[in-house]
Amino acid sequence: MNLHRWRWIPNALTFLRILLIAPFAGALLVGDYRRALVIFFLAAATDAIDGFLARHFNWRSRLGAIADPLADKALLITAYLMLTLTSVLPVWLFAVVLGRDLLIVGGALAYHYFVGRYDMEPSIPGKINTFVQILVALAIIVLLADLPMQPWVVDAGIVVVAVSAIASGGHYLVVWSVRAWRATRS
Repeated sequence: MNLHRWRWIPNALTFLRILLIAPFAGALLVGDYRRALVIFFLAAATDAIDGFLARHFNWRSRLGAIADPLADKALLITAYLMLTLTSVLPVWLFAVVLGRDLLIVGGALAYHYFVGRYDMEPSIPGKINTFVQILVALAIIVLLADLPMQPWVVDAGIVVVAVSAIASGGHYLVVWSVRAWRATRS
């Protein structure tokens, strides 16, 4: 059986996840938190399946390497944006979350254009930050859906996300600044 002809499936799942962002945002915006949870878990399942297929069958592609993390990030930013627009989360927290991501993207572009080629691998603090953001958004949506969750997750989540975003953003800034400085000195 020729499995090579199925290489498109991981990318198709990534684009399905991108298409799920609009209904996810809509569900959060109108307060249909149970529907938002279903969409979120469907998006998470597509992420898990496309990652498994890409690794297990070596169906990796340059498009997938770019689109997959962007789809994940877009879903997460959408969650924080909608929770901010509906006054569940404070505006300053969304600014911190978005600011961290813009700092990383801006730094990567600056490095690329002024220093040279780079391979942007997520750092341990970056992975922890992403995990924290997912966990907190999920816990808050579970609470808002009137499912079993402690009300303190909102206040505690705000603090943990802010600290994590600032710490991981600072980590990226220091690491890539040092790399840029060393590269321009060589």
